[in-house]
Amino acid sequence: MADSTKCELWQTSGADEVQAVIRAVYKQVLGNPHVMESERLVTAESQLCDRSISVREFVRLVAKSDFYSTRYFQKCAPYRFVELNFLHLLGRAPQDQTEISEHIIRCVEQGYSAEIDSYLDSDEYQTAFGENVVPYYRGRSSEANTKQLGYNRMSLLDRGFAQIDSAVKASQLVYAVATNSANAIKPSTSRGGAYVATEKMFKIVVTGSKFDRPRRLSNTTYIVAGDNMTPQIQRINRTSGKIVSITEIL
Repeated sequence: MADSTKCELWQTSGADEVQAVIRAVYKQVLGNPHVMESERLVTAESQLCDRSISVREFVRLVAKSDFYSTRYFQKCAPYRFVELNFLHLLGRAPQDQTEISEHIIRCVEQGYSAEIDSYLDSDEYQTAFGENVVPYYRGRSSEANTKQLGYNRMSLLDRGFAQIDSAVKASQLVYAVATNSANAIKPSTSRGGAYVATEKMFKIVVTGSKFDRPRRLSNTTYIVAGDNMTPQIQRINRTSGKIVSITEIL
């Protein structure tokens, strides 16, 4: 679950306060997990303690860690990965299909590291958290949501203090975002239920695929079921295709 408590590191912060910041980063960025001692980023923690890196750079290292990559990049569908990046790193839900598609395309074309950097290096992150505030849950604040729908969508991502985000592999927002529709606000619970999007169909428009050249087509369109999004995007990536857009059609 995303935390709504603001936690900031100051130059005058003592050892206990630094440790509180470290715990807050792990909880927020990693999605409320249990982090074993062997999984902690000891070197990065030490750098934060001696102020050789900022909280923002510590967040970046945690988000690029094997812990995060294994649980969210490798094991989740692309939509789920992106919506959790928004939650973990910007403290809000994605606003619309354009935001989702932009990040999926970046991840496919530029890779995992560039996708993470796009949140940490954004003007929004700098305005909201700066260098030394731990990202926190902003989902119910007006400044975090340029659209009213964003407020409602946080209720699908935020399922209570007991939820571990890695336990939910399917997208919670794929239908609401793709159709730009509102969802009912659901109360937080200790168990989060995944939104089932497997019955929805999506249109992926691709350009530059090597398989297209003999046919001399500028674009290729794929109609894909929600549960086949990940393997289809992987196939497109292997053929050097560039995803132009992803839209929900049924």
